[in-house]
Amino acid sequence: MPRKKPYEAGMAQINFKPKFDWEIAEAKQIYEKSKHFIVSDLILYKDCINGMKTLSKECFDLIIADPPFGIDFSGKESLYNRKSDFVVDGYSEIKQDYSKFTEDWISELPRLMKPTASAYIFSGFNNLIDVLQAIKNSKLTLINHIIWKYQFGVFTRRKFVISHYHVLFVVKNPKKYFFNKIEHYPLDVWNLPKKYLPNQKKNSTKLPETVVTRAIDFSSKVGDLVFDPFMGNGTTAVCCKMNYRKFFGFEINPNMKEIIDFNLNTVKLGSNYQPYYTYLPTIEELAEKYSAVRKYLREKNKGGDILE
Repeated sequence: MPRKKPYEAGMAQINFKPKFDWEIAEAKQIYEKSKHFIVSDLILYKDCINGMKTLSKECFDLIIADPPFGIDFSGKESLYNRKSDFVVDGYSEIKQDYSKFTEDWISELPRLMKPTASAYIFSGFNNLIDVLQAIKNSKLTLINHIIWKYQFGVFTRRKFVISHYHVLFVVKNPKKYFFNKIEHYPLDVWNLPKKYLPNQKKNSTKLPETVVTRAIDFSSKVGDLVFDPFMGNGTTAVCCKMNYRKFFGFEINPNMKEIIDFNLNTVKLGSNYQPYYTYLPTIEELAEKYSAVRKYLREKNKGGDILE
C-alpha cells in the first residue's frame, strides 16, 4: 500500500512514545505490589537443568540466559589480559556433548514461560548451530538474531578478530509475546561497549549491565519476574533490582554467592529506573539532525529562526 505522505526523515519520531511507561513513584508501587507463583528475588546454587524441572509451569515473564559457550576456557588465561587472582574459582565449562547440554536446558524453557514471555539467549559462534537447533526443537520462535558488538576482541594472526556475540531473541507464542518498543527505530545490532573491571572479583565472564538492561526494558514490565538459569556474577539480578523487576535464578558455582551478594548489596532498588520517555530525543535534538524537523519547527513558530 503506497504512503499517503512522502517519507521525511525524523518526522515520525516527533510524536513517538512507548506504549508502556511508568513514572518513578508508579513503578515503585507496582513493584512492591507484584506477586508471583514462586519466591522471587532468589538465587539457588544448583544445576539449572535439574532445578528447572522442579519449577511450576508458566511462571516467568522474561528469561535471560548466558550459558557456558562450550570452549576450552576458564577465564584465567593470560591472553584475556586479566589478573587470574580476581577470577573466582569453580567456573566449569561443559565437558559433555554440547548439543545435548543445550537441548537439555533450552527444552525446559517453553514450560516455564508465560504465553507472553520472551527469552534472550547469548551465544558465541562456536556452538551457535547447536543453540539454534535446540530453539527449533523446543518449538520456540526466533524473532530476532541480534548482534551485540563490543569494542575489543582477542588478537588473531590468521583470521578476523571476533568482537561480537549473538543474542537470540525468542518467544513462546509469536502472536502474544510482550514487546515494549521504547525507541522509535531499535536496531538488531547493539553497539554497546564492555566495561573493564580491574581489581574486581568476578566469574570468568561478565555481561555489561547495559546489554542485560536493554533486554529487560524491551521485553518486560515493571514488577515482572525475570529468570536467569546461569546467574554467573548476578548481573541479571542486579539489573532487575535497579529497574524494578523481580528475579529468580540458578548458579552452579557456590563460590559465586559472596560476589553476587556483594553486587546486589551495592545497588539500591530502582536506582537505574527512569521513565522511558526521558531517554527519547527532544524535538530540538531531532531538529539538529533532520532538516524536515527544522522545517516543521520553523513553520510551527511562524518562520522563527530558533535553530538556525
